[in-house]
Amino acid sequence: MSRVFLASRNPKKLAEMQRILAEHLPGIAVLGLDDVPAYDEPAETEPTFEGNARLKALAAVSATGLPSLADDSGICVDALNGMPGVLSARWAGLAEADGATKDRANNDLLLAQLSDVPDDRRTAQFRCSVVFARPTADGVAEDVVEGVMPGRVIRSMRGTGGFGYDVLFCADGYDVTTAELPADEKDAISHRGKALRAIAPVVARALSD
Repeated sequence: MSRVFLASRNPKKLAEMQRILAEHLPGIAVLGLDDVPAYDEPAETEPTFEGNARLKALAAVSATGLPSLADDSGICVDALNGMPGVLSARWAGLAEADGATKDRANNDLLLAQLSDVPDDRRTAQFRCSVVFARPTADGVAEDVVEGVMPGRVIRSMRGTGGFGYDVLFCADGYDVTTAELPADEKDAISHRGKALRAIAPVVARALSD
């Protein structure tokens, strides 16, 4: 069985990666951080999504020896000059909190910051960079892709699917949030789905060689 490592503990991210990669390489096993011995994960100190994804992917290869994927993503709100951006997961300052608590605090803060912004200025984009790194005879090879999903931030949280800011985000052309979409429909339009579909054939080729 082919194996690839995703530097994440988020079960929804792991499931999303599994769904998309399996279309290109049936039977692939996607391992997460809880499936390998613990290692020192790098702090996300880079100013770009790509930079943070690269830090995590290279650390993963070094620690596990496995072909490794890492992503960094977030919401970039036009009225906030592109913020939260790379700070999306830590926007409310609760980086160590559990997922549900952290997500709620981040969403509450974003709503508060946009409370006086009219609907026509609540445009935003979800952005995702994915880095695929794997050991080679000459060192480590890398591939980088990016996915973007444009849309807008609504005024109240809706939906129970997805994670993060999905409950506040309607993609262009939709009146439902990405937390209200079925998983396969979200995969088809999401920033992460676009990035993973772009990297999936690269992963399949590398693991098939």
